[in-house]
Amino acid sequence: MRAGFREFALACWVLVFLLWFEAVGQTAAPPEEAAIRARILKLADAQSDVRMAAISSLATSKDGRVAETLEAYRLGSLQLWQERAVMSETVADSPDLLQLRDALTGELIMQDGLAVRAAKADLRSLVASRKERRDVVNAIRVLQLYSLDQFERLSAVKKLGDLRNTEYLDELEELLTSEQDSQIQYRAQESIALIRLMDGAVSVEDRRAVVTELGEMGSARATAPIKALLAAEATPLDEQTRAVCQTALDSINSYQRRVRILGYIFSGLSLGSVLILMALGLSIIFGQMGVINMAHGELMMIGAYATYEIQEAFGHSMPDHPANAFFLVALPVSFLAASFVGLVMERLIVRRLYGRPLETLLATWGVGLILIQAVRICYGDNIGVSSPTWLVGGSEVIPDFQVPYNRLFIIGLTAGCVVFVYWLMNHTKRGLLVRATVQNREMASALGVNTRYEDGFTFAFGAGLAGVAGCALTLIGGVTPDMGQNYIVDSFLVVVTGGVGEIVGVVCAGLGLGVFTKTLEPVFSTIWGKVLILSFVVIFIQYRPAGLFPPKGRLADV
Repeated sequence: MRAGFREFALACWVLVFLLWFEAVGQTAAPPEEAAIRARILKLADAQSDVRMAAISSLATSKDGRVAETLEAYRLGSLQLWQERAVMSETVADSPDLLQLRDALTGELIMQDGLAVRAAKADLRSLVASRKERRDVVNAIRVLQLYSLDQFERLSAVKKLGDLRNTEYLDELEELLTSEQDSQIQYRAQESIALIRLMDGAVSVEDRRAVVTELGEMGSARATAPIKALLAAEATPLDEQTRAVCQTALDSINSYQRRVRILGYIFSGLSLGSVLILMALGLSIIFGQMGVINMAHGELMMIGAYATYEIQEAFGHSMPDHPANAFFLVALPVSFLAASFVGLVMERLIVRRLYGRPLETLLATWGVGLILIQAVRICYGDNIGVSSPTWLVGGSEVIPDFQVPYNRLFIIGLTAGCVVFVYWLMNHTKRGLLVRATVQNREMASALGVNTRYEDGFTFAFGAGLAGVAGCALTLIGGVTPDMGQNYIVDSFLVVVTGGVGEIVGVVCAGLGLGVFTKTLEPVFSTIWGKVLILSFVVIFIQYRPAGLFPPKGRLADV
């Protein structure tokens, strides 16, 4: 009994100690942070020498937060309040008061559970003099190496390398040994080599080693300085060094050429994904119903403008007010909006023209022109849709080859839509009814299939896929009333080349057409690239008029 009481008492004392330790940790700043705050406070000193010494001391603090403090000091937004360095912001409900934030952490200054506010007269602005600004800028460049933001560290590494200043070698070499991110490690190594390359005190052997290293890295940033070395007349290079430089340039050009090809292929895949989304709807409508829908591009435009309306409803704007959920809502809304417009088209116009392809083509073309002018009257010639924050930027897979998140999302969205369409058409009752209507409309009707309903569903579903394509296109292109006309011809080429009604053919033809387009554009102009693609399609159709995957069995006679 007594032993149990001792254990209980010991546990209570341990708990009290932990609570006390936590309270002390929350109220007292770490020693390093307190020292940094003391240095920041010296920026308010009247003597210039004291302020210059404080800037130099802050540059060695290795705290990335100090970079924002010095930036505020450079811009004149750092202030002194009751012997404390702060930053302030206006308050909407009290224009005469300023809300205070800590100069180091940026957190609101709290007192008795409320945010502290102060009158403008109680604050004294701290502004860097012209003599101090250069040191402040240099200190900010170094401190950004220790930022918690990966992209800010990466940007700082590149900037220091581009300055070609040997004063930053120690900081870059220290970062190279401590950094865990492979991309930043690569850029730090590259920046160190670039600084040594332009160092006049480096030996000839070391310069050759640096040039060789940059060549092996395939560094695009090294192209200009190596060419400058070769062209320098004041200090001509010896033949061996010149040969090393030329070999490095050849290696860099070879690597960058491969990177550009990868970029063309990835851009082609993303373009092909948009074409697949468009062609899926066209293939369903044309392949299942025999209707040439020339307004399909305008249905894509409807999806894009539906995305814009959802953005406005959510109040999404970058970077002021991001509301990322808007895009997740916009995807189904764009599908439903385009489906509704497609269903109205089918009920009022297309249904009366079945079996008359030429009249259907002209009628849908006219509907497309009406939609373009109606949207232009309502919205004007151009609007903007901002991407959600999680689709901004990209990932550098290999050096100098970045994969944008928005294009990667479009590829994934297309893959999901293709799988869904395949499942719907081949593994559901609805798909069975649609395929039965296509193969033999009279027999399906005799067996109780409502063929009129299936026609409306098919047209609306194909239109909805075009709306999803429009929503996806807002991530990589502008939103204009005539945006659909830029894709309708290519979409028909995908359908014809892949095989009418064949999902696998649409996927292969869409990706192939997208990659060919992006590969030919840098070599030829955009117009001549389009001419070459059209010529290739014409020749291809001469040999395979039914496309890559022609229908087989009874479908071949439909």
